[in-house]
Amino acid sequence: MLAIEFAGVVVFAVAYRSLDHYIYWLGGQAIMDGARLYQERLAGLWFTNTPFMAVLSMPMAALPLTVARTAWQLASVAAFAWACVTTLRLAGRRPSRSTVTAAVALGFLLEPIWHSVFLGQVNLFLLALVLTDIRRVSQGRAAGIGIGVAAAIKLTPAIFIVLLLAAGRVRAAVTAAATFVLCATAAYAVAPDASRLYWLHTFYDTSRVGVPYISNQSPYGAAVRILGGVDGVGAWFQVVPIAAGICGLAVAALWARRGDWLSAVAVTGTTGLLVSPISWAHHWVWVVPALAVLLRNGNRRSALAGYLLFLLAVPWWTPRDGGPDEYGFHGLLTFAANGYLVAGLAFLVHMAVRLRGTSGWTAATPERQATVTARPVGWCDRG
Repeated sequence: MLAIEFAGVVVFAVAYRSLDHYIYWLGGQAIMDGARLYQERLAGLWFTNTPFMAVLSMPMAALPLTVARTAWQLASVAAFAWACVTTLRLAGRRPSRSTVTAAVALGFLLEPIWHSVFLGQVNLFLLALVLTDIRRVSQGRAAGIGIGVAAAIKLTPAIFIVLLLAAGRVRAAVTAAATFVLCATAAYAVAPDASRLYWLHTFYDTSRVGVPYISNQSPYGAAVRILGGVDGVGAWFQVVPIAAGICGLAVAALWARRGDWLSAVAVTGTTGLLVSPISWAHHWVWVVPALAVLLRNGNRRSALAGYLLFLLAVPWWTPRDGGPDEYGFHGLLTFAANGYLVAGLAFLVHMAVRLRGTSGWTAATPERQATVTARPVGWCDRG
């Protein structure tokens, strides 16, 4: 099955102009032209990523579009495969060829994964960067650069810097923050006008994207749809992402301090989706480590339910034409329309409740053993 999927990706990359990758490609061309990157639409859409992402796209923009897109999609597949390998290792499994093949093949059937490839999105690279860094942390090794780069590309991974701080890995957190600043500074050196416009105005402007669109599976997106539009959501809503962030990070930090970094990364990734005002369906690639946690813990029914939810992409089957059935509350239909959000909330509650019933993850894995060996006393990061 994986061979068929891989062949499909190659044919698709050659034949189809993935929209978001096209925006990246155009952004790499526009970054040197003052503030045009954020002042003009590219292919009919605004460039909403960071200036650093545009700078990284410059070499790609120098290639013919088809060549650049094909290379990007093949690299995306490799990044996802690496993310699956790293997830298996964090779960205490030795990733054999058959296990990795099955994980990648089944993972590609999940809507956030294939949707990221369909659009040519950067999500799979971010997943791989963060998971790689978290595994290094679990082994007691120097870490932080991957998370810092991921945050500089797309701001939401910055929540993992907070996780590192909350888990007592101060040096890794400082490394990640410094990497983020260095990347942003490098982008400023290349494109000062675009950088000033982005950091002073654009990065918090949600009017540039369609917040009510069904693909936005964040609490804010759900509130906008249920309350009839952006104007229906008052200032009170600011409490929601703050509360979600505090609760989610507290749960993640507790798991991290127990040595279960797979649970910590899955909870943090989910929390980031709940905190952000825009969490498109293809941003939910964090379902992969979340499903791995459920399977490792023996929660097979929950894992199967979650897999089917993201396999069938339930929200896309509900009304999404801006009509009366999409807005307002319609019982089970509304829950289905916000299925990813509901699943994310349920996962956080499950992981919080599970904290009460376990004293920690005691599986004899290389990651666990490295953590114990590296940190016989305390959790203050020293290396």
